[in-house]
Amino acid sequence: MLPMNSTNPVLCLASVSPRRRELLSQIGVSHVVLGADIDEAVLPGETPSDYVSRLAREKALAIRRGGQHLPVLAADTTVVVNGKVFGKPRDRAEAVDMLAELSGRAHEVLTAVALADLRGVAERLSSSTVRFRNLTREECVAYWGTGEPRDKAGGYAIQGLGAVFVESLRGSYSGVMGLPLFETGELLREAGIAYWGAGRSGERA
Repeated sequence: MLPMNSTNPVLCLASVSPRRRELLSQIGVSHVVLGADIDEAVLPGETPSDYVSRLAREKALAIRRGGQHLPVLAADTTVVVNGKVFGKPRDRAEAVDMLAELSGRAHEVLTAVALADLRGVAERLSSSTVRFRNLTREECVAYWGTGEPRDKAGGYAIQGLGAVFVESLRGSYSGVMGLPLFETGELLREAGIAYWGAGRSGERA
């Protein structure tokens, strides 16, 4: 387990993503980190929203079932174009193809967040629309060479170098990054977990 803001932690974050750790720290939640290893394949007939919600839920439950006593927060993000799920690119060719499909058009970014505690699992879903400017193949290849697209859904990072591709955003910037803070805050509030460093609340049954 990797500590992160772990003085009197009130939560376990089921993700080793630096972006999610930073976002959770941004709202003052003291936490520890434990990555969840689950199968992320899309099931036959599964819609994109059902897919991200299931993965967030399974990540949270996997950590709880592994013996974690703190409430567990998990999230999953995917990019969607015409109902097609874009996960993390396997290689340069797939990343360039993904970016070519996103070029000059709008796409949907779905991020589900789940909180598992003694009460069970509560979930929220964030949906945002991102529009890219037109991209050339040369800059898509160059972007892959920066290393940034390798572990990003849809092959780009809105908070990084990929920001220059984004013409407009409607929805949640933090949701596109990977942890929608409005939805996360709602889950924490309902569970009696303080944010902004306002103190620790005990886990509710």
